[in-house]
Amino acid sequence: MHTNVLIIGGGVMGCSIAYHLAKRGIKSTLIERDAVGSHASSAAAGMLGAQVEMEHPGPLTDFCLQSRSMFPALQVELLERTGVDIELNRAGLLKLACSDEDVQRLRLRQTWQTAYGQTARWLEREDCLELEPCLHPDVRGALSLPDDWQVSAPKLTQALAFAARNLGVAVMEQTEVKAIGRQSDRLWRVDTTAGSWIAERIVITTGAWSRFISQALGWELPMTPVKGETMALRPKKSLFRRTLFGPDCYLVPKANGEIIVGATERVGEWEEEVAAEAVMWLLRSAFKLVPELRGSLLVRSWAGLRPRTHDALPYIGRLGDLDNIVVATGHYRNGILLSAATGDAVARLILGETVPELAAFSPNRLWQLQEKEGSE
Repeated sequence: MHTNVLIIGGGVMGCSIAYHLAKRGIKSTLIERDAVGSHASSAAAGMLGAQVEMEHPGPLTDFCLQSRSMFPALQVELLERTGVDIELNRAGLLKLACSDEDVQRLRLRQTWQTAYGQTARWLEREDCLELEPCLHPDVRGALSLPDDWQVSAPKLTQALAFAARNLGVAVMEQTEVKAIGRQSDRLWRVDTTAGSWIAERIVITTGAWSRFISQALGWELPMTPVKGETMALRPKKSLFRRTLFGPDCYLVPKANGEIIVGATERVGEWEEEVAAEAVMWLLRSAFKLVPELRGSLLVRSWAGLRPRTHDALPYIGRLGDLDNIVVATGHYRNGILLSAATGDAVARLILGETVPELAAFSPNRLWQLQEKEGSE
């Protein structure tokens, strides 16, 4: 089988790239080892935390802000094309301070984010309790980030996959890569459990597993899985509207009445299982922020593997000297947020455009740094 572009990995990144390519007339083939959105993409809480996750300004902050701004239009597009509502919630986010150190750190963040042209308002304790009366009265204050929205991560991934299919993309689930290698100077052969493909270009979007695909191509992409354990609670009544982001956990209210509580960070763990101690820790952290959650029903718990790179910046760009191999992985805690801008940017890159916003994320920075260190 022949394809112009073969996308390996059916998470939110692969589906977004397939969709953005298809909008530009490129009908790719997407293969996924399990089902679309089986791993980190569906495990995510869906926060579009372009401000809450960023400690300082820089290229990653710029890319996050760019991507966040794309979601209102993307929601409309996907709803029109698929009938799937990604549940964009614009109630905003409160980054809560529970100690004097938290207050100091968040006030500093407010300073640079305001100077950066973003909305970041400091709220004293009384203001917080007026906005969200369910909060623990000991909260010291909060940084209000009204533009840090959230979506349903599973619905976003499925809507992107559905829209891509409707535009002619072949989506192959339960299809695992067995071998990959040169077919000719410009073509690649990818053998899978569902047959073989001859591809002009390959895009690697396999999250924490991307390292193994790149190794098969002769390149090393350092990547560490960071397991995040999460749970869903269902309170007896609606308790708060905004996402609440505390020092130890976040609470994300969803359209179905559930509240997502996350997430642990277990570095280097590959098992997508939830430990009992993680459930206990998350519950205690949640109750410290919103005591009324004690009466909630524990609906379910799950885990996902976030892909973290050596410098916490994603790998997006051509792989080494292989101009027809592109990687888009290593988005760590910001995969859902960055899915829109990454999909658009990679599609433009594949079509031969210059994409300046990707310069800082080129995987070639690894070998450029090694060459620099070797020459010193």
